[in-house]
Amino acid sequence: MSSSRDAVGLAPWACWPERSRGRRFAEPAAGTRDEHQRDRDRIVHSTAFRRLVYKTQVFVNHEGDLFRTRLTHSLEVAQVARSAARQLRLNEDLVEAIALAHDLGHTPFGHAGQDALHGCMSAHGGFEHNLQSLRVVDTLEQRYFAFDGLNLTFEAREGILKHCSRRHALRLCAAEADGPARRFVDGGQPSLEAQLVNLADEVAYCTHDIDDGLRSGLLQPAQLEAVPLFAHWHEAARDDHPGEARGRARTPPGRRVIFETLRRLLSALIADLVQATEAAIAATGPSDIGAVRCGPALVAFSGCQRAQIDALKHFLFGALYRHPQVTQTTALARQVVTELFEAYRSDPGEMPAEHAAAQDTPRAVADYIAGMTDRFALREHRRLTGRRVFGDV
Repeated sequence: MSSSRDAVGLAPWACWPERSRGRRFAEPAAGTRDEHQRDRDRIVHSTAFRRLVYKTQVFVNHEGDLFRTRLTHSLEVAQVARSAARQLRLNEDLVEAIALAHDLGHTPFGHAGQDALHGCMSAHGGFEHNLQSLRVVDTLEQRYFAFDGLNLTFEAREGILKHCSRRHALRLCAAEADGPARRFVDGGQPSLEAQLVNLADEVAYCTHDIDDGLRSGLLQPAQLEAVPLFAHWHEAARDDHPGEARGRARTPPGRRVIFETLRRLLSALIADLVQATEAAIAATGPSDIGAVRCGPALVAFSGCQRAQIDALKHFLFGALYRHPQVTQTTALARQVVTELFEAYRSDPGEMPAEHAAAQDTPRAVADYIAGMTDRFALREHRRLTGRRVFGDV
């Protein structure tokens, strides 16, 4: 056990870089960075990571400059996860790497794009963004002479593959018997770092989607008053700052109260996550990462908080994600992705040479479309069809 790790207080059940299960292709040590710092740096410098800045979270990229994108969402997930990881004495660098990479496989236009691409690929193995994120870091990034992909550690890859059907897991295990898909066949859990990022993702999108929904005008504070988790912190913010409801210069009325509400809500969710997880770890007493993988899930919210989060998610699903204005946009986005797929299937030569030459044409088309940003997909669609689906975009 490294004395440097003792000095920063990394817990025995955390992922210690010097005990990593390694990379698929052996490489010399970096020298100035440990293995999981190296993972994070490779992700940040990847092409797929830069593309996230022009990929939809909820609102399509052209709808406003201040709405979250996949990139800003990933940064917020990393911030939430690192805050909790520090208190839980987990590996912050690994947590950050997983958080920054967890959406690398997302299509343009968010879940609408994924649904459309999955439909197009239904006869060819389907499409799922978690699997695609792993495919990006394992194969599609081409930056090194010695191997395809980023050659991340097992621990980073394990965290990126947070969902996987048994059918897909068996396929992945056939190619890599002890790879990150094995737990979906045999049962068991990923590292605490991976478990933490999964819930940090939930914390981030629940809070920032409220902000984006209010900013867009599709949600109103009065609607959210029916959601106990929001209403509690909104009332507390108003009680502590009664004059702010009138607004200030350059700030819309009540906007600072909303910011304060969301700040308090975010802090409360992180605190509950840490406390409930500490209690679960204390009750189970894992000795190391091996015990974590063989035991039950340990990173969790308290029962009461879990119920309130689920109620908030239910509200957002109906009031925001299924708002008529959002569904109109997502229907157009699905049309763009479907028509792109059909065009490239019919004439692979419309894609770059490395995709056009692939033996598995449907998968190559899916890879190409999934890697697109919103605006590039719209430009390609206009080039191939002559139509502007989103007006003057």
